[in-house]
Amino acid sequence: MQIRIKCSCGAESCREWAIIELQGVVEVQPSFQDRLQNLVIGQLCRPSSQESYTFTVGYHELTGSKVPLKKPLLVLKKAKCMDVDQSCEGSSAGSDLEVVGVIRHRILFNTRPQALISKP
Repeated sequence: MQIRIKCSCGAESCREWAIIELQGVVEVQPSFQDRLQNLVIGQLCRPSSQESYTFTVGYHELTGSKVPLKKPLLVLKKAKCMDVDQSCEGSSAGSDLEVVGVIRHRILFNTRPQALISKP
């Protein structure tokens, strides 16, 4: 089976994405179970250093670093084949894959979170 992949942005101008890797489990409260899309779970910041990141979730702060991936990954979006001139029979069910971005790095948080405690 042949699947066609299109990239309209060019090889050098593809949007750069990153993977956030956490140790442990992120559990969602039952009240948010049906609204997971666009759910904000924390704030990701890159302070002064280029390679150091902080991720604040509630009253916990994680510190991580930027690590390159061994092989880059593509972020793809399935698109219907609209061209009548081009044959879509090689693709599965008349669909193409469009490149949305490239993942070359991951942000690794491999330490335990620190508690953020403020005095009243």
